[in-house]
Order: sequence, then structure tokens, then C-alpha cells
Amino acid sequence: MSSLRLRKRGGRKLVVSPAGASWAPRPRVDNAMVKALARAFRWRKQLDEGVYATLEDLARSKGVAPSYVSRVLRLTLLAPDIAEAILDGRQPAELQLDHLVEGFPLDWEGQRVLAAASADG
Repeated sequence: MSSLRLRKRGGRKLVVSPAGASWAPRPRVDNAMVKALARAFRWRKQLDEGVYATLEDLARSKGVAPSYVSRVLRLTLLAPDIAEAILDGRQPAELQLDHLVEGFPLDWEGQRVLAAASADG
């Protein structure tokens, strides 16, 4: 059996068990990812309801770059099971918000493959 690995995550050390090990750490909710998901869905709703006419209007009102708004809004395209895992704290330990806002496949199966690959280290 392989040994446990320590990873830094959000300034904290996280124990990562080897694949197939029976022991697993309790779920850990990544507040940054949860907040980003909530922000993405809130912003999409505001755009859908006409609160903001364009992505640029939304960005200007929030004091952020339109490219940031665009990257965050992509989170609304995550597969439902991946979004639920993030909300429940069951996402792979290696999956970080930075990875998600950098981009991911639009098809849900491709997202699952990417998430599984990040879980494998």
C-alpha cells in the first residue's frame, strides 16, 4: 500500500489517502468554490432577468473585468453532479477554483474525466 501524501490547500495541510484506501477524510467544503458557484448562478439570473443588459454592464457594476465575469459564469455549465460534489465538499482534493476558472470541457462527460484525473493526482 502506498503512503499517505500531504498537500497544501488554502493554506492548510490536507491528508490525501492512496487510491483504493478504506480511510477517507471527512468532506471539506471549499468556501472559495462554493462562493464562486453561488456568484455565477446569481450573476446568470441577473443577466437572464434583465437586471444587467450585458456582461460588460454587470462587470462594471461589480468593479471587475468582463473577462472575470465570463470565467465565473462558465461555472454555471458544470455538470450537476460535479457542482453538487463541490457544494457538499466531496470534490477531489486537487480540484481548485483556479482550475475551474481557467476553463474546462463544456460536455459533462469531459468534465467528469477531468475531475477524475485531478483526483488521481
